Order: sequence, then structure tokens, then C-alpha cells
Amino acid sequence: MKSYLIYIGCFIFIATVSSSCKKDFFNIPPQDALSTDNFYQNTEQVQASTTALYNSPWFDWNAKASWCISELLSGNAHTYSPDVINFGNFSVTGDNTQLLSAWNSLYSVVAQSNAVINNLKAKVPASVPATVVNNALGEARFMRAIAYFYLVRTWGNVPIIENSLDHVNNYQINTNPVTDIYKFIINDLKFAEENCNKMIRTGSVSQGRVSSGSAAALLAKVYLYMRDYPNARLKAEQVINSGEFKLYGIDVAGKTYGDLFKTANNNNEESVAAIQWLGGSAYGHGNALQSFLAYNSEITGTGDGYGSVVPSIDLLTAYEPGDLRRKPTVMMQGDIYPEINQDKGGYKLPVGAVAQGMPAFIKKYVVGTPTDNAGKGAAFSTANNTYLMRYADVLLIEAEAVLAGAERTSDATALLPFNKIRKRAGLIPKTTMSIQDIYQERRMEFVFEADYWFDLGRMDGFNVTSHPKAIAVIANQERGIYSNTTPVVIWGQKYTPTNASFLLPYPTTESTLNPKLLLPPVPYNFK
Repeated sequence: MKSYLIYIGCFIFIATVSSSCKKDFFNIPPQDALSTDNFYQNTEQVQASTTALYNSPWFDWNAKASWCISELLSGNAHTYSPDVINFGNFSVTGDNTQLLSAWNSLYSVVAQSNAVINNLKAKVPASVPATVVNNALGEARFMRAIAYFYLVRTWGNVPIIENSLDHVNNYQINTNPVTDIYKFIINDLKFAEENCNKMIRTGSVSQGRVSSGSAAALLAKVYLYMRDYPNARLKAEQVINSGEFKLYGIDVAGKTYGDLFKTANNNNEESVAAIQWLGGSAYGHGNALQSFLAYNSEITGTGDGYGSVVPSIDLLTAYEPGDLRRKPTVMMQGDIYPEINQDKGGYKLPVGAVAQGMPAFIKKYVVGTPTDNAGKGAAFSTANNTYLMRYADVLLIEAEAVLAGAERTSDATALLPFNKIRKRAGLIPKTTMSIQDIYQERRMEFVFEADYWFDLGRMDGFNVTSHPKAIAVIANQERGIYSNTTPVVIWGQKYTPTNASFLLPYPTTESTLNPKLLLPPVPYNFK
């Protein structure tokens, strides 16, 4: 069997066309008797060609792999589930199924993006306006870039592939160095910024696609990871000054932080980029997060709801008193949620609710029954979007870029965006701000959004092999559980990772089929 990252390339067109679904964002007419030779013949078909990139290729990354990597490794979450417990204690091996799911899913995004890019270049007639073609190419290159951004932060050196069909008969491919992967990402995002449509976000479902501003926002984040603070600041300020995006609860009146994660608010003004889920009976096209996060099936109404992962003690104790983000993010015993089980008057997490040894559960991305969501939903398939990036990130990037590697600042240019995030959270503004304050604020703002582990990975610098600051943070985290005794005490558990822990092993099935993954990287030949 061929390596997955190549093997899937042969099936991309089928996936692209078959996902021409019809609800909200996916309102595309069905196509019959299509091939790559007759599909890309008009504006509507070219616009439809990128639809799949927002959906099913992300399924396995989103459902489980993302939180195993980002939340269990980072100390935000806890589990005893035997298939993923190794992420929480830094004993993950290449045989882990979720490691393979992450690899396969992200390379599926790459392969499907490549198929769109290469087919558009080869098949579109001159009668289709160049702006339409270039916008679609920009969307595909944005999705390829963000997939590689996850890949490089998870594994470091990985293969850069621009056309899967080039490697059908030669699928043993060397990895490329981290610096080349970042260059490749930047090239894709610059193209997307120059060619994707410009928007002013109004909260319309029709605005689910990425824009020029989306690319600029992600460029700001990529530059921040590279510690290129001048360019990170330039791009962040460009996005802020454009007025395209708005912060719920500050720039958008009547909306709160918790409203960001309701199905009714998909593609809201704060959404920079998001996976667009259908919700319903088509497995693989809906958001499966709720199935693993929700405490029980009473919440979901669809038979799932396994409480497979819960908040960690370290996360629960990290909230400042009065932080308005806590309840929309974490369910505590006695918390009431009117938006869940609405036909029964709401849902109250009962006293005594416990799973994975913890009396608290994840609320973010838990949206309730199909009835709570305008009839949309099924087991492993809700219709609420998964964020790939929010405008709140741009504001915190601006603050950190102004800090520019210093330990502390009282610069108003940094404090203004930083305190906008704190104001929405109901917290007292700060008059000075440290780099530790930024990491803390990022943690509480983006917990369970696949972010904090990667923040820890960049804490000591860009493309480094030594992580003393991050190791010290993790070594001090409480990863144990509360006792079931009276009085309640903490049954403590702490772990100290090594420098090697910050990059994960390649999936064994992939390195077996492609042993070049284990060789030193080779420079990429940029075209």
C-alpha cells in the first residue's frame, strides 16, 4: 500500500464534486456526469471547486486528533481513555491511531488543495474571468498553507507536496526543513492575500469562505511564530485597520464570548477562517467534537456524548475570578445552560456529575440537540463551525508584536488590543503587560481551539531544539484529579517533558512505507 499522503491524490476530484452539498454555505446545484475535463467550465463550477476544502478533509483532525495534540499535551485537558491517554503523559509513539489520523487528515487537505490548484490551472477556459479563477486558487492556497502550518508545528520537518500525482510511482519522499516549510506557507498566503476577494464581515452565512483579510491575518500569525515582529505587527495592524472583522461583545453589541460557539452564529463577524460543517446524517461532513466532549447523551439528544476528555485541574485553577469565558468554555456542577435542551427549559449539570475522575466538562463546541440547533444535527455530526482562526487572535498578535520579544511593556499600542480581550472577558484592564500575561490570555481565550500546545512550542524561540521555558511551565502543571473523598483533595500527577517532546513522532505506518521520513531533511526546490 502506498503512503497515505500520496495515495489519496488519486481520489481528490471525486471528493471535491461529491461534496457539492446543499445547505447554507453548501448551497450548490448537484452535478451529473462530471469529469475533470468538463467540470471547470464556468464561473459557478470554478467557485464550487473549493467547497470541499472547508469540510470533510478536516474531519479526522477536528473530531479527536486536534484536541489530543493541542489540549492533552498542553495540560488543558485530562483523560483516562486508553487510546489517547499517552498524549497527557508524553508517551505517544508512532503507533498511536490519533497521530495517524492527524497526519492523514492534514495531508488530505493538502492533496485536495493541490488538486484544485492544478486542475484550475489546466482545465479552466479563458471564458471564466481571471478574478474568479484567482480567487479560487487563493482559497486553495490558503487551505494548503494552514494545513502545513499545523503539520510543521506538530512534526517539524515534513514533505512539501505541490502535486500528489507527481509521486504516484515514487512515493518515498524526503522531508523538507522547517524554514523551507514556513517559506512555502508564506508564499501561499501572499498569493491568497493578493487574489482572494476582499470582504467586510456582516455575520452572513454566505461569508464562510476565506478572504484577502483572512490570508493577511494568518500571515500575521505565521510571522509571529517566526519572531518576525515587524511583519507580524504590519499584517495585524493592516487587518485591524481594514474593519473587515469585529470582536463579539465589543465591536458587535448584544453578543458575548459564548455566542461565538453557537450554530446560529456560524460565520460571524469575528470568524477569520472556519471549517464549515453540514450537520446531519452524512458521516464525515458534520462536526464530531460534541460526541467526545459532551457529558452525556441527554445533552446531545443523539445517543452520543461520551465525556472522553475533560478540563484539567491546571486549567480550572488558571481562570481569574469573574472571567466570563469560564462558563461558555467549561461546565461546572450546577451550571445552567438555557440554550441546551431548550424544549425542557434548559440543562443543568447535575451535582455529582463525574467523568475521567473530574467533576467538570467541556462546554465549548457543545451545542445540544438537533432541536436546539434548528433541526440540524445527528450523532457525530453537529452543524456548528470549527474555528481555524478568530479576530481575537489578531488583536493578541498585535499586542505581542509590539512587545517584540521584550519581557514587559506599558506601551498603549500593545495594551489597547490586549485589554479589549480582557474587557470582553469581564476582567480588569492591565496598565503594564508581560509576555507571560500574553501567553496566559491566549490560553484562556483559545482553550479547546487547538492553540495552546503550539504556543508552548514557540515559547523558547523559532525552530529551536531546546525548550527550557516551556518545560518549566509544563512541569509545574497539575495533571492529576480531585479525590472522591470528603474532604476533597487533589490526587496529584505532574510530568516533565523532554526537549524531544515538542515534536511528535511520524506515524509508524507512514515511516515504514516511506523510510525517507526518518532521514535528514533536504532543501526544497522552489519553483
